[in-house]
Amino acid sequence: MSKDSRSQGPEVSLEDRIAEEERAAQSLDPDASGRAAIRAPVLAYAEKFLDALPGLPAYHVTADKGRAIRDVTFGEVPRPVEEVLALIGEHIDGPGLNPASGGHLAYVPGGGLYASSLADYLSAVTNRYAGVFFSSPGAVRVEHQVMRWTADVVGFPASAGGTLTSGGSIANLVCLAAARDSRGLRARDFHRAVVYLSSQTHHCVAKALRVLGMSECEKRYVPLDERFRMRPDALEAQVEVDRRDGLNPWLVVASAGTTDVGALDPLDAIADVAAKHGLWYHVDAAYGGYFRLIPAMRERFRGIERADSAVLDPHKTLFLPYGLGVALVRDAETLLTAFKSDAPYLQDTHLERDELSPADLSPELTRHFRGLRLWLPLLVHGIGPFRASLEEKLLLTEWLRAELGRLGWETGPEPDLSIITYRWAPAGASPDEIDRINARIVDLVKRDGRVFVSSTTIDGRYTIRFAGLTHRTHLSTVRTLVEVLQQSARAAEQELVASRPGDMVRSTT
Repeated sequence: MSKDSRSQGPEVSLEDRIAEEERAAQSLDPDASGRAAIRAPVLAYAEKFLDALPGLPAYHVTADKGRAIRDVTFGEVPRPVEEVLALIGEHIDGPGLNPASGGHLAYVPGGGLYASSLADYLSAVTNRYAGVFFSSPGAVRVEHQVMRWTADVVGFPASAGGTLTSGGSIANLVCLAAARDSRGLRARDFHRAVVYLSSQTHHCVAKALRVLGMSECEKRYVPLDERFRMRPDALEAQVEVDRRDGLNPWLVVASAGTTDVGALDPLDAIADVAAKHGLWYHVDAAYGGYFRLIPAMRERFRGIERADSAVLDPHKTLFLPYGLGVALVRDAETLLTAFKSDAPYLQDTHLERDELSPADLSPELTRHFRGLRLWLPLLVHGIGPFRASLEEKLLLTEWLRAELGRLGWETGPEPDLSIITYRWAPAGASPDEIDRINARIVDLVKRDGRVFVSSTTIDGRYTIRFAGLTHRTHLSTVRTLVEVLQQSARAAEQELVASRPGDMVRSTT
């Protein structure tokens, strides 16, 4: 019933008007049968999707690219849930990338772990608010528990603390805000503060500096070694030059798993430089950090435990659905300094403060109960399967690099984690032609749809990436990738031959 059609005369009491509005809004709070009527088709849709998932394309090229969803209108009359699900299936889950697919081998994927979706369902149904301890002490304790577990994975001390964010970008922003305020930097100081990065540092770090109002900071891009890792000797030399020039060396950002090539910076040696010169040491381990769960990998991460702050993304390396990052600092007080605030209407929340409130540790006051999406899977599955799946991805990456090398593909440096780079470079083709061939290969792989890969530019040349990081990616998936790559390389090379009939280039066969 529309508002205009309801009785509005003076003879209607206030109580009657309230009752009328309550009846009109009642569908928002369905009873058991009403809930079942919505839930059953949704669960059936989800089950159908998961059952079909192994055969679904990793990327689906469509003509309209979901454009028809714009024609959907919001009206006063409800639509059947089956009709809404049909719209989702055709226009949302149909076109483009399928991030739940094991064939998603690009952009450091997540996995969409089913147990996490159930945890999100429970968090949403119960509508737990995890921002203030007073409001939901159990939810806050869960969030601190998964934070503590992650701090133990990294090797941080008991003083460590942090917050759960939507992902690595916001987690980096949180840590850099802590770094700024812990050093007492003010706007008048920014132009003298120096940040040490590398060309492989994730772009969200530069964005975070901009959001924090620190664009004026001097940024030094430290040279890399042959495996695209920051050189500690070059870092120290630059810090010494900057200090002699009257600048304020402030922050060094190391990477524990770069996006382009999966490189692990020499964390311990960088920690030495940071400690010697009083730099805040931040490690962006959004991609790589949880590989430290594998005992054989811990030596490669030596030094991360010395950082002042670190970022890890469970929605990457623990295969959760998108929407969970971890911002960790060595000393939780630094986050309180950066973010704690108060207001009169929050005075009741001061009555119980057994643990720090997440709202005092990040920019967010209103926040949903994120922690359950990690806490529940760790309990339901145990840590062992996560560790095994991570190790499987390392072995798959090693296998793929060897197989591509055997087939004549150019491969990048030996992988530190589960990313490799590779190109097809036919004999006789110019560098620009090789770039065009590989761009065409990526396009053909996308159109084939069985797997999905991405590209990057390294040293000015077009390069293809493999990022194996979903729990549904297995050896059969990577064998399919090789098959599709070979077919696509052959087709791209034939196109080159056709465009240059006088030239001869090596065949992929």
